[in-house]
Amino acid sequence: MLYKFFFALKAVDPGFNVFRYITFRTALSVLTALLVSFILGPWIIGRLKTAQPGNYVREYLPESHILKAGVPTMGGLLIFLAIVLSTLMWADLGNRLVWLVLITFTGFGLVGLVDDIKKLYGAKGKGLLIRTKFGFQLLIALGVAIYLYLYPSDKFGPFLQVPFFKEVLLPLSVFYIPFVVLVIIGTSNGVNLTDGLDGLAIGPVMFASGAFALLIYLSGHIRFAEYLQIVFVPEAGELAVFCGAMVGASLGFLWFNTYPAQVFMGDIGSLSLGGALGLVAVIAKQELLLVLIGGLFVVEALSVIIQVISFRLFGKRVFLMAPLHHHFEKKGWPEPKIIVRFWIISIILVLISLATLKIR
Repeated sequence: MLYKFFFALKAVDPGFNVFRYITFRTALSVLTALLVSFILGPWIIGRLKTAQPGNYVREYLPESHILKAGVPTMGGLLIFLAIVLSTLMWADLGNRLVWLVLITFTGFGLVGLVDDIKKLYGAKGKGLLIRTKFGFQLLIALGVAIYLYLYPSDKFGPFLQVPFFKEVLLPLSVFYIPFVVLVIIGTSNGVNLTDGLDGLAIGPVMFASGAFALLIYLSGHIRFAEYLQIVFVPEAGELAVFCGAMVGASLGFLWFNTYPAQVFMGDIGSLSLGGALGLVAVIAKQELLLVLIGGLFVVEALSVIIQVISFRLFGKRVFLMAPLHHHFEKKGWPEPKIIVRFWIISIILVLISLATLKIR
């Protein structure tokens, strides 16, 4: 909205021509989302405290979580508003990929919202049934996958770009559809499983969003794409504005979510952020690099899978508790130590991922 308005003013003053640059509008998107978070944060947290009966703490969680019982959840509403408002203000709304990501982000957010509400007001904090929750995620991701299969974001279509190699694209044909579904749903649930300690998930989300802001910008810039020998994706560069909004919203939310948290993000935040990250990776043709950038989410999800399989097949647990961050809680690590060390690992993985751009 504001992008078109200010850009049109270039006829009055050439200085307004700066609004045509994605990098400038991405920076504005970061700052806008951060400002929205700071302004609306206290009000939203206050309303959530008033409206909610109290955050239900499940009996199987570590004893330290009892202290979190009074902290309101659904703070992802703040993240959602900051990202949507910033994107609508500074992105080119004539870009179909912007709308595709916004719709996907909103769809996963609505699933999370319903799940959060049921956890708050349902019996013993139980949310949506797993099959119901997964079914809605599948429906949204499948719609996105089919759309990208029929109307690809680049000239290559249903191919998988392989890092480290020049122009290596693996044809997926119709299997591209389930692959995209797997990436989007896997990332969404990976972030959701990581969201178990104060600030644990939002930090890595912020780092990953920053990495993909750069990656999607490079993918959408023909000269940079040719120089780095990555797939050029027309229109994709505009999604850097959305990723910038995720960075700003994440940083703003972290102000209130850092230990000890004033509010939890809830599924409305984790599911929507993860789904959006997965889709941006798909559009950028960097699905494999997402595994490294979001390595922390992958490990957290794998820890749950390994725990379940091991217990069902052998009756033994590999970890003291899953997801992995609870394992370290059970070992006696203080919560801030777990959070900061996981953040450090996440930053290292992001830096390694970005370094691969020069390895071809």
